[in-house]
This record gives sequence, structure tokens and C-alpha cells, in this order.
Amino acid sequence: MMKRILVGLGSLEYARSATAKAIELAKVHDAELTGVTLLDIDRLDDLGPIPMGAGDAARELKESRIETAKDIIRTEQEEFAKACEKAGVTYRLQSELGDPLSALVSLTRYHDLVICGLQSFFEHGVVDEPVDELAKLVQEGIRPLLAVAEKDRQINKVLVSYSGSMESAKTIKQYAHLRLWPKAKMKIVTFHDDREIGAERLSEIAQYCRAHGYEPETECVAKPPIEALLPYANEWGADLIVLGNSSKSLLLRRILGETALHVMRNSALPLFLAQ
Repeated sequence: MMKRILVGLGSLEYARSATAKAIELAKVHDAELTGVTLLDIDRLDDLGPIPMGAGDAARELKESRIETAKDIIRTEQEEFAKACEKAGVTYRLQSELGDPLSALVSLTRYHDLVICGLQSFFEHGVVDEPVDELAKLVQEGIRPLLAVAEKDRQINKVLVSYSGSMESAKTIKQYAHLRLWPKAKMKIVTFHDDREIGAERLSEIAQYCRAHGYEPETECVAKPPIEALLPYANEWGADLIVLGNSSKSLLLRRILGETALHVMRNSALPLFLAQ
């Protein structure tokens, strides 16, 4: 059951896409929405080394960045409120200052799903986003998470990537339980050069999905997922990738796995993440 959805309002385009998808789901599940904006003054203040004599120009640039971000936030809040009211969806707005990750972690505790943009979370398009920001959200416990593309799209075909790991299974279970798009065509793909192992892996997870009312197709691909998953998703015409992980080496890879990181960095398709 899904009753509370947290909507991260980043840049204007991603905010509009996230809002549209959140309203779509809220109407189906009779859920309420929380639109959250995050303003991190420290990030906007950071200009790097400032040459001698450039202090006034630097100060003006900082002030301009902050004012631009505030203007974008006001526009996002107004558009979010108008869209929710037009759709008849219950909503509230939340504005956060300071460390955005801490704020999101706190808010996530009381929501069933977080929706944000694939490439825009905190900077509102004013400055470039840090590398691996989406991965850091998942790492910090901000999940389950639906990361949407810059333009909203209908979800008619869902590609589920299954590695056989416990983390990957948990992601699929979360997706099945939330029943975001139960009528969408589902295909579960695993990547393994031993087709017998792949077939056994797919059989078990497909049975689980069928028990929850889905009718998935399955396929085992004899290529490494890090090079094959995104091309496969695009060729199949997927509208959403459900992405689990197979935890590996160091740093973020220890939590997310190399394939998950690669997809987060390079996907143009919406992602459902719940590691």
C-alpha cells in the first residue's frame, strides 16, 4: 500500500516530470504528495579559488546564484501546487535549508516512495550536480526511489534486471509490493553465460512476480550486464528499468555494484531503485 509520496523538486524540467509522475501515482493509489525543495547555500557559495581583486565579482556571483535558485524554487512550488489542485490530489510543500541529504533522509522515513530527477536533485539547474548524486541518495537510505527522466513518459514496458543477489531480489519485491504499474508489460532479464543457471534464477523470480499478479517474460543474456543492460533496455523499448544490485568492491560499489553505478550514471530511462 502506498499512501505518501515525497517529490524532490530539482531543476524546473525535472520538477515538472517528477510532479506529473507523482500525480499519476497519487490518483491511482489515493496517496498524498509532499513537494520538497532543497536550498544548500554552501554549495551555491562555493566558487573555488578566487583570484586577488575579484572579491566583489565573486560576491555578486554568489548572490546571483542564490537569488536565481530562490526564483526557481518559487516557480517550482507554484507549479506543483497548481498541478496538484487541478488534479484533485492532496499535497503539502516543504522547504529545506542546509544539508540536502540529511533533510531527505529525515523526510524519507515517513514516505512510501521518493520521486526525483535522474540528474537534478539539489542545484535547481543553477550549478552542475556533483558526480554520483543519485547513487549517494540510495546509499544514504533514500529508497525506494523512482528517478524520472527530464520529460515525463508513460510506463508501458518495465524491464527488471535481476542478478540473483539478495539485494536485487529485495528491489524486485519492493516494486511488486508497491504495484506502481501492474498493467505494464514486464520482462525480467538476467545476465549469465551459463544458461541453465540463468534459467533457474529467472524461474524463481518469475514465479514470485506471478504470485503478485504480474505475467513477466524472461530472458537470459550471455553478456556482462555492465555493457549489455542499457542497450538491451533501449532495444526492447523499455520505459522503466527496475534495478537491483550485486554488491562488489570499494566505496559506492560496495553498496551498489558496478552495474548499478554504470546505469545510474548513463541511463536516459527512468529507474526504480530500492537497494
